[in-house]
Amino acid sequence: MVKYDDTIKLLKAITDANGVPGNEREPREVMREYLEPIADEIVYDNLGSIIGILNGDKFAPKIMLTGHLDEVGFMVSKITDKGFIKFQTLGGWWNQVMLAQQVTITTSKGDHYHGVIGSKPPHVLSADDRKKPVDIKDMYIDLGVASKEETEKLGIKPGDMITPYIEFKTLANDKFLLAKAWDNRIGCAIAIEVLKRLKQENHSSNLYAVGTVQEEVGLRGAKTSGFKINPDICFATDVGIAGDTPGIGDAADAELGKGPQIVLYDATMVGHKGLREFVLNIAEEQNIPYQFESMSGGGLDSGAIHVTHQGVPSLGICIPSRYIHTHTSIIHRDDYENAIKLLVEVIKRLDMDTVNQITFD
Repeated sequence: MVKYDDTIKLLKAITDANGVPGNEREPREVMREYLEPIADEIVYDNLGSIIGILNGDKFAPKIMLTGHLDEVGFMVSKITDKGFIKFQTLGGWWNQVMLAQQVTITTSKGDHYHGVIGSKPPHVLSADDRKKPVDIKDMYIDLGVASKEETEKLGIKPGDMITPYIEFKTLANDKFLLAKAWDNRIGCAIAIEVLKRLKQENHSSNLYAVGTVQEEVGLRGAKTSGFKINPDICFATDVGIAGDTPGIGDAADAELGKGPQIVLYDATMVGHKGLREFVLNIAEEQNIPYQFESMSGGGLDSGAIHVTHQGVPSLGICIPSRYIHTHTSIIHRDDYENAIKLLVEVIKRLDMDTVNQITFD
C-alpha cells in the first residue's frame, strides 16, 4: 500500500497535472499552491513561467533554480470526418513508443476526454510492414465517437492539448516511482523543496525558484525568465538518462539510486568549471552521492540562461530516469532527496565573495 507522505503527495500532484509547451496552466497552478505558503513573493514572466522568490540580504547574489513545467505531448491539428483526431507532436517523440498508448485531451474550457492512439492489429500487416515504424503523420487518436460533429460537440478543436495518460505509482521497491512527466516536474518539485528548506536555514542569498515554460520546444521560458531575473548563478534541474536497463550499453552510465547527475556537457552548454568544482567539493564534504552526465543531444534550461545579459555561471543537476520522452518513466526517490540536500548545502554557501571567486578565478 502506498504511504502518501508529503513528498509523495507533491510528486503525484505535480506529475498528474497536464501541461504541454504553451499550455502549462495546470502544473503552474500546482507549483503556485506549494510556493504561496513559503515564498516571499511570486511573480511571472510574460510567457507564463512562475518565479517564487525567497529574499536574502540586499547585496547578496541572486541564485536561479529552474525546473520546466512543460511535458512532451501533442496538440490537436485536425478532426477527421469520422471523429478521429490528428495531432502535432510537442517535444521529441520516437514513434515506436506511441502506438496503442492512452492520452488525455484537454479542451480550452478545461474538460478532459480519454482517448487512445490507434494501431493496426498484426493480423492485417504484411511481414514487411511489421518491421516498419509507423510515421507519426499517419497516427490518429480514437475518442470512441462516430463523427466529426460528435467530437466537436465535446468542445474539442484544433490547438487543444493532448497529454500522455498514466497513473502515478510506487513500484515493487517503493523508492522506485513511476509517472508521466518526470521530465520535468521533478525539477519543479526540487525547486519548491529547496526554497522551503532554505526558508528555515541561515542563508544570505536571494533565491528564485522557477518553473519555466516551453522548454521542450527550445528553452523559451528559460530565455524570458532568465532575462527577467538576471541571476548571478543558475542551477537547472531536470532528468538525465539512466543507463541501468538492458540494451543501453555505453550510451549512458547512471544508475537509479546512486545520486543526482552533475552535467559536464550537453548540446547547449558546457557546465561552468568553477561552479562544478564548488558543487563537487560540497558533495564530497557532505557525503552526498553523485554521478556524472554528458549528453551529445538535448539540453537544459541552463543552455539559454547562461548566455543572458553578460553571462551566468550555470550548472545542470539531473535526476537519472528510465524511459524519458515516453508515456511512463521511472526515477528513484533517493536521487530526488540527495539533489535537494546538495542544492541546499551549495546555496547556503554562496555569498557574493564566493560567487565572484567562482565566476572570475
